[in-house]
Amino acid sequence: MKVAFLGLGVMGYPTARHLANAGHEVTVYNRTVAKAEQWVQQYQGSLAATPADAAQDADVVLACVGKDDHLRELLLGENGAFAVMKQGSLFIDHTTASAEIARELGQLARERGFAFLDAPVSGGQVGAENGVLSIMVGGDAADFERALPVMQVYGKSVQLMGPVGSGQLTKMVNQICVAGLIQSLAEGLHFAQAAGLDGEAVMAVLSKGAAQSWQMENRHQTMLKGDYDFGFAVDWMRKDLDIAMREAQNNGIELPVTALVDKFYGDVQAMGGGRWDTSSLLARLADQDKR
Repeated sequence: MKVAFLGLGVMGYPTARHLANAGHEVTVYNRTVAKAEQWVQQYQGSLAATPADAAQDADVVLACVGKDDHLRELLLGENGAFAVMKQGSLFIDHTTASAEIARELGQLARERGFAFLDAPVSGGQVGAENGVLSIMVGGDAADFERALPVMQVYGKSVQLMGPVGSGQLTKMVNQICVAGLIQSLAEGLHFAQAAGLDGEAVMAVLSKGAAQSWQMENRHQTMLKGDYDFGFAVDWMRKDLDIAMREAQNNGIELPVTALVDKFYGDVQAMGGGRWDTSSLLARLADQDKR
């Protein structure tokens, strides 16, 4: 199929590669043109100067950008993709954004005669590189079935969660759970180090029991080394947690642990760690000990 991919960040770049390798005719657009030029040099595909140029005549348009404002500009701004998408085409949004903008864009898509799915992903850069993302999708069941073969190219688990907006709501649940897990893991490792235990030995035994988690398996070694220069950035996690806490407020519920961990991530930003990996909560604990 003719596929347009808008946004070549750490997640979008490899995802677009999987689509090209699967034989789709891929056109890419990225705000930083050099990144798009690099992608085209590496893989079979075309470069577009604007989102509209990329989306023109595409069967499927995908996006993966930073936040609501970026998405709105990409799709509805000057030279936005929505203005040119053809009747019966399909838009798949992999941005982690609010449920509100998903519903807004879904309504606009329906009015213009094409389908919309909000489909945020989990699995990080490694999952994107290896094509094993977990994809949580909101939208119409028939549209989901049409999109499934595309998303299965780079998704290990692809699940329809409900109507438009449900994918974003599910991603909020993911980030709520992840934030608490990372803080608990950071505290556990901090405790082990303070008690004079061998951190690697502790993780080796705990990873075989009830405390096991993806974060433990994939992050404990770098946390013990104090290596946070990779992965999902603190700045982006705070953006995601803000979305989740605003949604909780709209629903009249409290997220006390999430709010506390969000504050801790604010401390990490104050330490200069806004671009550090989210596992840097351990660095915050070490910093607190020095005071």
